[in-house]
Amino acid sequence: MQAMQNRRNKTLRLALLGVLTAIIIIQTFVPFLGYIPLGVLNVTIIPVTIIIAAVVLGPKDGAIVGGVWGMIVFIRAYVAPTSPLAPLVFVNPIISVLPRILIGLLAGYAYMAFTKLKLNQSLSLAISAIIGSAVNTILVLGLIFIFYKEVYADFIKLDVDQVLGALMVIISTNGVLEAVFAAIVVPIIARPLLARWKK
Repeated sequence: MQAMQNRRNKTLRLALLGVLTAIIIIQTFVPFLGYIPLGVLNVTIIPVTIIIAAVVLGPKDGAIVGGVWGMIVFIRAYVAPTSPLAPLVFVNPIISVLPRILIGLLAGYAYMAFTKLKLNQSLSLAISAIIGSAVNTILVLGLIFIFYKEVYADFIKLDVDQVLGALMVIISTNGVLEAVFAAIVVPIIARPLLARWKK
């Protein structure tokens, strides 16, 4: 009986992982499903899918789904860039892949920690979503500053010493919008999935 239940759980987990991975692929390639173009960068809503994978299935599966997105971003930087900046910076896997893996890991572990602390589920999901979204925004832009601030400065026609300020503006606008979106949407979608998962 226990072995049958374990097989069912594994099958359900793999099915949900496959669905979320497929959604990531669709969001990456279909305009406006995953990216909302805004100037030289995009407001990105794909992290929501990764965060849902992380809180429902756990940090490891969240990292897998995030890694899939990161690899797509990395490949597309060469063959079909999503913005003029992509072929300049996302050809570096430390920027294109690593932050996406960390979305799943950190959001998943955050939700596990909040669950152990017996926080309200919706609040736990919302905070975990904010953490996951912030990880993506801060790491991607922070790594661009570390590795490519001269390239970025030239691209947006600013002095190098103005780059940090420009990136902070993006964090405080795009980043905040993405975090708020994630905090609203993740609990709405994840709660019924978690309820089904527990059954």
